[in-house]
Amino acid sequence: MAKHGKKYLAALAKVNIDELYMPADGMKLAKETSFTKFDATIEAHLRMGLDPRQADQQVRDVVVLPHGLGKTVRVLVFAQGDGAATARAAGADVVVDDDETFGKIQGGWLDFDVAISTPDLMGKVGRLGRVLGPRGLMPNPKAGTVVPAEDIARAITEAKAGRVEFRLDKTANIHVQIGKASFETIKLIENFAALMEAIKKARPSGAKGIYIRRITLASTMGPGIKVEPNAAQSMQAVE
Repeated sequence: MAKHGKKYLAALAKVNIDELYMPADGMKLAKETSFTKFDATIEAHLRMGLDPRQADQQVRDVVVLPHGLGKTVRVLVFAQGDGAATARAAGADVVVDDDETFGKIQGGWLDFDVAISTPDLMGKVGRLGRVLGPRGLMPNPKAGTVVPAEDIARAITEAKAGRVEFRLDKTANIHVQIGKASFETIKLIENFAALMEAIKKARPSGAKGIYIRRITLASTMGPGIKVEPNAAQSMQAVE
C-alpha cells in the first residue's frame, strides 16, 4: 500500500470518506484540499453502470465547458488549400499542409494539445495513428475533431475555449478535467454541471439499470471526495 505524505494526510482529514457530498459542497472541499504548490487541476471521476465490452454501451462525446480549463490550449490542424488558410486565420497554432511537418509528427513531435483534421486528409493522418492514438490526439468525428473546412474556425474556437472529450474507458470509468483549483467555486460548479448534462445526453442505447454509479471529485494529488450521483445528475448547465 502506497504511503502518503503529511500534506495529503492533512487534506484527507478534512474529508468524511463515508459521506456523499452535495455537488457544491464537494467542489468547495476539492478546492480546500488542494495542497500542491502549482495550480492543481480539478477532476471528475465517474464509475459507470456500463459494460465497455458491449458496442451499444459505449460513451464518447465532447462538451464545451463554460469557463474553460484554465490553460492555454495549443491546436494543430491538418488541412490544405482554403481549409489551411481558414485555420491560420482562426488562430490555429500549427497548420499541417506539408510533408515535412507530417514527418516531424511521425518522428514523435507532439507539442500540441488538440489535433483537428478535415475529412480529405484523414487518409494521410491515419498513418500517424501509432503516434497520435496513444496520446489521445487522433482526430475523430465523434470527438468533433474531424470537420469540413467551413467548420474549422468553430472547432478551433471551441477547442481553445475549453472543449473537452469524455469517453468510457476499459474499466467502465470516465475521467474528465473540469478546471483549476484557482477557479472560483461557482465556475467549477458550472463546468461540472455542463459535463454532467453532456454525459446524461450521451447515455447509450444499451444502458440498463443505474447509469452513473459513483462520482468522485479530486484535485491533482488530492484526496477523493464522493458526490451524491442523483444530485449531480440534477444539476442544470448554464446557458
